[in-house]
Amino acid sequence: MSDPDSPVDPVREGSSVVAAALVDWIEARLPRLVDDVCAAVRERIELYRDEKIVPRADLRRSIAVNLRFMVDALAGTGDPDQSAPEDTGARRAHQGAPLPEVLQVYRVACGMLWDLLVRHARASASEGAMDELADVASLLWQVTDGHAVRVTEAYRATSAELLASQQRRRSALAEALFTGQRVFDAGPWEAGRLLGFSLDGKLAVVTAETLSLAQESLVGIERQLARLGIVSAWHLTPTQQAGVVSLREEQYDALLALLQDLARARTGISPLYRSLTDTPRALHLARAALAGIQPERREARAFSASPLAAFVAYDPDEGRRLADEVFGAVLDLSAEERDVLLETLEAYFSVGGSSERAAQVLHCHANTVRYRLRRIRELTDRSLTEPRQVAELVTALQALSLSSPRRSGTVLLGER
Repeated sequence: MSDPDSPVDPVREGSSVVAAALVDWIEARLPRLVDDVCAAVRERIELYRDEKIVPRADLRRSIAVNLRFMVDALAGTGDPDQSAPEDTGARRAHQGAPLPEVLQVYRVACGMLWDLLVRHARASASEGAMDELADVASLLWQVTDGHAVRVTEAYRATSAELLASQQRRRSALAEALFTGQRVFDAGPWEAGRLLGFSLDGKLAVVTAETLSLAQESLVGIERQLARLGIVSAWHLTPTQQAGVVSLREEQYDALLALLQDLARARTGISPLYRSLTDTPRALHLARAALAGIQPERREARAFSASPLAAFVAYDPDEGRRLADEVFGAVLDLSAEERDVLLETLEAYFSVGGSSERAAQVLHCHANTVRYRLRRIRELTDRSLTEPRQVAELVTALQALSLSSPRRSGTVLLGER
């Protein structure tokens, strides 16, 4: 005796009222139905009209297997092969077929199976044929719905695995570019090709602090850049989120604007460069730009395009020594006075050595600028007209900007 408290399989319960003759009739016509469904799918769904994504033989095999799944479920003869929908969903994800088109095939197949049953019931002379059809209808939609759910779950799970795998590969290739590492005798441009970088465009490196251990601060950056037509690849470490960006020169300002909007931590951007072999150098410069931002600030800053800035950045210890030697007396002042004098000197150099134009930038009187410059000459014992001494001031100021962030308004000399 069966256990009255045991769970009831709704498919089996429904199938008990399905007339055996009706199922047998479907069985005999299944090969022809497979052919008809294949033809209808190719006619109605553009994706399946050629074989670039889904080969015709693969489509036919899938339709045959999944129609068999439905008929077996209707017949209630043992457990249908549960792997059929999972296999189809996973395979279509690997092939890159869109999920809506994949599910549309099942709607076409189910609809044509139902139409066949309706025509048979109407043509049947047996009493109760329409009642039998009503029993089949409920069961058919139940089977189809469960089938679609399993296809969808398998498709999405496989797509997630593929996306994660792709991201891991892009991350590994980006890391190889940052370190200058050669992988399987492939050069940087082979890595760039695999990442989809333009061969005739420009490049930039972006590096940002993580919010906490391995937590991205530039959330969704790759997707946001893609919307601007900019390709990028990113690598995450416990303390840093870094990316190589491939873009046209006229897109650089759009990159900077987006990073300013997205930055949730200190973010540095390298100058534009051409060769992927220079990526380790660009990463160093992006980190130098980041180091010039006050801690805890949410700010993105581009490194100066000046060769002098890059030169100083490559020996930060020597740069600090130079800054201390030139500006030692200035650095000993109170923070407020020190910052005012250094800001004035930065503005003066950035406008080509004009006190009047520096005053406009600083929103003060030109005489105030001249007074501050005299203080700098006295404290540093360096002239603002003698070329060698001007070079020392400019270089030391650049080194100071890189090694000791002082305020959010500071800009690097030569910055875009």
